[in-house]
Amino acid sequence: MRILIALTYYRPHYSGLTIYAERLARALAQRGHQVTVLTSQYNRNLPQLERLDGVQVQRLPVKLRISKGVIMPSMPIWAWRLIRQVDAVNLHVPQLDAALLSLIGRLLRKPVVLTYHCDLRLPRGLVHSLANLASNLANHITASLAQQIVTNSRDYAEHSPFLRRYLQKVIAIPPPIAVAEVGEAEVLAFRQRYHIRPGDRVIGMAARFAAEKGVETLVAAMPHLLTRFPTVKVLFVGQYQNVLGEEAYAAKLTPLIQQLGEHWQFLGVLPPEEFAAFLKVAEVTVLPSTNSTESYGMVQVESMLCGTPVVASDLPGVRQPVLSSGMGRIVPVHDAEGLAKAIGEILEQPQCFQVNTERIRRSHDPQVVAEQYEQIFTRLLSQA
Repeated sequence: MRILIALTYYRPHYSGLTIYAERLARALAQRGHQVTVLTSQYNRNLPQLERLDGVQVQRLPVKLRISKGVIMPSMPIWAWRLIRQVDAVNLHVPQLDAALLSLIGRLLRKPVVLTYHCDLRLPRGLVHSLANLASNLANHITASLAQQIVTNSRDYAEHSPFLRRYLQKVIAIPPPIAVAEVGEAEVLAFRQRYHIRPGDRVIGMAARFAAEKGVETLVAAMPHLLTRFPTVKVLFVGQYQNVLGEEAYAAKLTPLIQQLGEHWQFLGVLPPEEFAAFLKVAEVTVLPSTNSTESYGMVQVESMLCGTPVVASDLPGVRQPVLSSGMGRIVPVHDAEGLAKAIGEILEQPQCFQVNTERIRRSHDPQVVAEQYEQIFTRLLSQA
């Protein structure tokens, strides 16, 4: 089968949406399909045509940026050309071009499957507001034209103001998740590289330094934790500098984090092996997200697969990995004391939060997820 996957940002860009699309594209290619990714050349140093892990990546030059979206004048030409050549189209939104792509897909009578990652909530400001309106309009056009909508959980779909309008088209498929295999040597090397001492109590957080990730809640929880666990420290993995649209948020929190001194350490974006070692070193990971831009939180499952329990916000979709596995705690949004209490429970009694992770691993296996997409494409093609 020839499959076109379209999204605004692809590797080496780093986000949950990008990681999802990359894993899906790679798994479909491994299953013998011819997969093409249509995306933006958001960095001019990136090649316009590249082959990665059996996937052909076509990047289009960016003429203009609007908030976190991009304008690519050559998109209509390339979209028509590529959609004519494929059997099925998979669009990942938020994406400004999704409406155009879905319209071309339907005109050419190709199955269009929409993967809806999250409700978009951009920072305040005129430009962001206009971008939000444009994105929501594009999403509604795309959802109306798509034959199938995939999202991470039914819980999120039923609580999303957007997806509730299209529930008859929605199917829930857990996101594709895989974690690198690492041994004791890699874990020890990680401890040495980042100066993790034997008595340190390690809290892990993996995210962009962004308001919707709830970093301030963990910062506010730290004084409560330090009274009980004087050697506790946070290892923060992910982009924390120059995060688009989050400059004011970073400026507000940076002085508070600096006051924590050695109890907070930024590690940046880690390669897969180091990331897996980080998850094994952490005694608990946290996902204190604040709103519906977080629809699942794949890092939760990555953490669980490494044997590390999770504390997550009580948000639709986000709460599902912990609720379905029992491997952690759920806390109210913005509740610093509740977050500190839940972290403390896990640090004091980690054995109470250990479960058999084989079912979790199986349901999120990229090959299993790719097979479910494959079945959707096959069914839609048979109905054409």
